[in-house]
Amino acid sequence: MHNPLWHPFADMGAVDGDRFVITRGKGSYVWDDGGRRYFDATASLWYANFGHGRPEITKAVTAQLEKLDSYNLFGYYANEPALELATRLADLAPFDDGKIFLGSGGGDVVDTAVKIARAHFVHTGQPDKVHVIGRTQGYHGTHGFGTAVGGIPVNAEGFGPMASGFSHVAYDSAEALEAEILRVGADRVAAFFCEPVIGAGGVLLPPEGYIEAAVEVCHRHGVLFVADCVIAAFGRLGTWFGIDRWTVRPDMITTAKGITGGTIPLAALLVSPEVAAPFFTGSPGAPVLRHGPTYSGHPVACAASLATLDIYEKDGLIPRGRELEKPLADALSGAVGHPAVREVRAGLGFLAAVELGADVLAADPGAPGKLQRLMRDEGVLVRPVGKGIVVSPPLVAGDAELDLLGEAVVKALGKLVG
Repeated sequence: MHNPLWHPFADMGAVDGDRFVITRGKGSYVWDDGGRRYFDATASLWYANFGHGRPEITKAVTAQLEKLDSYNLFGYYANEPALELATRLADLAPFDDGKIFLGSGGGDVVDTAVKIARAHFVHTGQPDKVHVIGRTQGYHGTHGFGTAVGGIPVNAEGFGPMASGFSHVAYDSAEALEAEILRVGADRVAAFFCEPVIGAGGVLLPPEGYIEAAVEVCHRHGVLFVADCVIAAFGRLGTWFGIDRWTVRPDMITTAKGITGGTIPLAALLVSPEVAAPFFTGSPGAPVLRHGPTYSGHPVACAASLATLDIYEKDGLIPRGRELEKPLADALSGAVGHPAVREVRAGLGFLAAVELGADVLAADPGAPGKLQRLMRDEGVLVRPVGKGIVVSPPLVAGDAELDLLGEAVVKALGKLVG
């Protein structure tokens, strides 16, 4: 029987009747409806940073549901978990006196960041600064502004015109960023969006010095630097927010995914005090940000996040992204030099990509998906992205899981081209 569920990013003609149903999870593993166990080598969709099945989350969510199940934050309404979470995130932020805007997912806060960037300049006497620059292969969700600022062309195809006022530059060149700012005119550019490590675009690592140079270019030209850390934050790069691995000061930071370990949808936008200032004057007639998702600051989601932050601190998980980056690269070393592989990208944070060779892709454009299936047969779940596969294991993964991943990659590649 056909099921009416419509999956994101899926060929539904192929999916219907061929669903892979996950029924439970524990630690770094999940089980399918046939009872088989798999190493969750992508932490689901980059977010199960502490794995699955933590009782602390269940306890916190249950307690909050019994106390206050929901209420909005619009106007002067507030709830205790949202207030506490905002304080904790602000204390961790790489700038003092930051402000926290809460949403339900990364796409929410990307759109929020675009709006705040433009509104900031409207309310500081620079209304022409509305242009936003993204990077090739950058991914910033699938909301309207996020699709426009993203640099993966296929994600914007078939939807008609995108939002205006966006352009893209090479992901690895601060010089290209400056040239684009000058082309558009610094008096017209509001913001630049940058993932510290590009995730869904193929795990593209920044060249040495790129992040520092890009921030300097932005600040020199009066352009806001927005660090999209939806994937990079909460230990994935070995720090709280990912961008704080570099000694730079972003103007805004988008976060989601690991903020609750994926247990309940939540996102947070961290805004520097300078950017937020026009909205926090306390003066009569001060501007109001007329924007906000229904579930902003949902008390149950915030309770899950508070429990998540406790887990990260108690278990010492935040540094793990840096501690495990070399072991992950070592685990994938068997794919380096393989005749089917063009490149293995690893070594900066607990994520990596295996890109297939041009001849393999030319012979079979569906090879990444086939490699995913072959690795699933070996008991390891990965994601096909672009020209290969990507991995981003839970921060609780250990030697046994990395050994399993390394063995599965080699076996799967052998079957793919054998």
